[in-house]
Amino acid sequence: MPTVHNVLKNPDLITVINDNGTLEKNFSQIGENFNGTKVIYQSQGEKDILLIESVVPVKFLKLRWKTSFPNDSIYLADDWERGYGTLGFQKITPNRIMPWYFLMSTSNEKIGYGVMVQPNAMCFWQVDPIGLTLIIDVRNGGNGVELGNRRLPVCEIISRKYENVSSFEAAKNFCKAMCPNPIFPQQPVYGSNNWYYAYGDSSSENIINDAKYLSSLTYNNNNEPFMVIDDGWQQNHKIDNYNGGPWFKGNSRFPDMKGLANLISSYDVKPGIWVRLLQNESEEIPNSWRNPINNNLDPSNPEALEYIKEDLKRLCGWGYRLIKHDFSTFDLFNKWGFEMNPLVTENGWNFYDHSLTSAEIVKKLYKAILKVANQYDALILGCNTIGHLGAGLMHLNRVGDDTSGKEWERTRQIGINSLAFRLPQDQAFFSIDADCVGITGHIDWYFNKQWAQLIEKSGTSLFISIKPNILNNQQKIELTQIMERASKQEQHFIPMDWEQIDCPQIWSDGKRTHKFDWFEQNGIKFNSRTSRYLSFLSIIP
Repeated sequence: MPTVHNVLKNPDLITVINDNGTLEKNFSQIGENFNGTKVIYQSQGEKDILLIESVVPVKFLKLRWKTSFPNDSIYLADDWERGYGTLGFQKITPNRIMPWYFLMSTSNEKIGYGVMVQPNAMCFWQVDPIGLTLIIDVRNGGNGVELGNRRLPVCEIISRKYENVSSFEAAKNFCKAMCPNPIFPQQPVYGSNNWYYAYGDSSSENIINDAKYLSSLTYNNNNEPFMVIDDGWQQNHKIDNYNGGPWFKGNSRFPDMKGLANLISSYDVKPGIWVRLLQNESEEIPNSWRNPINNNLDPSNPEALEYIKEDLKRLCGWGYRLIKHDFSTFDLFNKWGFEMNPLVTENGWNFYDHSLTSAEIVKKLYKAILKVANQYDALILGCNTIGHLGAGLMHLNRVGDDTSGKEWERTRQIGINSLAFRLPQDQAFFSIDADCVGITGHIDWYFNKQWAQLIEKSGTSLFISIKPNILNNQQKIELTQIMERASKQEQHFIPMDWEQIDCPQIWSDGKRTHKFDWFEQNGIKFNSRTSRYLSFLSIIP
């Protein structure tokens, strides 16, 4: 597979926005000064390094390359955090926000453009007929970051040209190139999660029954599954309302969380648990630990971060070996991923520590979570997390927004789309989780069976959310067989028609091809999760 490294040359224009104003210059030399901000752009072999120093708070940088693209080119982009059913290839769309990286595909060549994982800024690309733009958000919250005497390595820019390969193979190889140090579970992760049949209305007794049922589906497997307790166990839980901490203990329906973990283990099932670490209404938390835009915990405050770590130690100490931490992106920035185009948060506010960029604060949280998990040999599953910042800092990532135990259309639109177009990240950034198969009786087994089959055929983590005894004997046999294959993750089917449709139906492992039937006879139903492509307006000139 011929590969050309570092396709991008030096940018033609650089723009800096800081508290002294906006200044654009032609690229000329290393160390150019922009109204108090020094920009250093260095070519280092297979990637380019962008660094800044600034005596004034700095907000944004924009790099511009004057170039053109082939007329037949199409583009695959990523999302800020989870996928919301809008991933896929498109023709040139100048206002399209393409976070972190994108792949250009033509009949003759594929080119990936991106930043290496774990950058110190929020980065996105835009393509138009006469050029390529990289927008770099180095803010602290919604204001300029105050670097003081610190030189900030902003990001490492990478580009690769691939010839004589499929677009999927190119995307997979580019993801591996962006992430040199991923971490993965030692064994395939699969199992059950109670959310999509309980939706928060659960108890220890329910979980024990779930564990028993899961055990009955997997008793012949050499690899034990996980039983993940989702939202609903915590002491201040309110159905359809508050779903944060404190995380000191369970509520009256979950009186003994450590004992429950032991009971789950007794059925040859590994215990896992969901937690929302940043939302916490404990009265012992001082205001200085809280985020000014939403009152959630601010991990840039060292004392708040230690408090978060103690919550994690408690969960791990109870015996839970998969920690699904959720909501952190929303709780940090007060926006869902589909609301973040173009900016991940609003202007005009700061985190506690003004000297760190928002991206650095996110990574600080992820590193602290991983450090605690490593002490207990626990796995980390990030949900509503930023995959490009978390690659190498979490074992698994929930790559899409919620599927459903009630509406097949939501699962079809979001689950299949997220799995297909985030699949190149699997075993490159982390192990991916496309979310659950919600088996409740509301969705025809005809569709849920196919969804479960696709996940296990893709070789990714399969979680079922199943109401006990909802399946008949034949369906239970079919699910048992699917779970057995999911316990091994030996199959690796990939989407073959992903350049033509945003819900791929044709999947192949190179030897076998399987065509899925995703669409109901009466057509698709309206879903409010629609695409939002916004221009950058007046924020960046």
